[in-house]
Amino acid sequence: MNAVVAARRPRCANLNILLGAFWLVAALVFLFYLVPNYIDEAPMVDNPMQSPRWLPSVAGWLVAALSLVLILEGCLRPPAQESAKETSQSAPVSRWLTMLAGLGAYWLLFEPLGAIAAGILGTLLLFAAHPVRKPWLYLLAIALPWLVSLLFIHVLNVPLPSGTLWE
Repeated sequence: MNAVVAARRPRCANLNILLGAFWLVAALVFLFYLVPNYIDEAPMVDNPMQSPRWLPSVAGWLVAALSLVLILEGCLRPPAQESAKETSQSAPVSRWLTMLAGLGAYWLLFEPLGAIAAGILGTLLLFAAHPVRKPWLYLLAIALPWLVSLLFIHVLNVPLPSGTLWE
């Protein structure tokens, strides 16, 4: 029965396309309505990156681009249909607890450990909660929080805590 329904449904009617379209509309509303109308532009700015509209605009365009990629992927490679038995399985309680521990570690240890160490610990716990079994991906769990923190500190000039335990 499911194969017959899946065969009748158009190829471009899948979850990736619907989610991509939703996020594309949300990004465009954000970029063309919310940012210009609710974020004030300073009259004189030395560098365009110092404008309060710069970072929200970059984030909005990234969401728009990624949503277009999601729509394109949904058209070219639609997700495989899962059986009802596979979709009804829920995640084990230990996975939920590990994800909550990652969130708690990041939230509670952000100032004591610092942004970089808390980000690495939180990301490692999130990776451990999911079935990530490739060791090189755990290097990403270390590199990404470090790179994002350095971007915020040195490029965007946003001071992040270095950790009260290390002082």
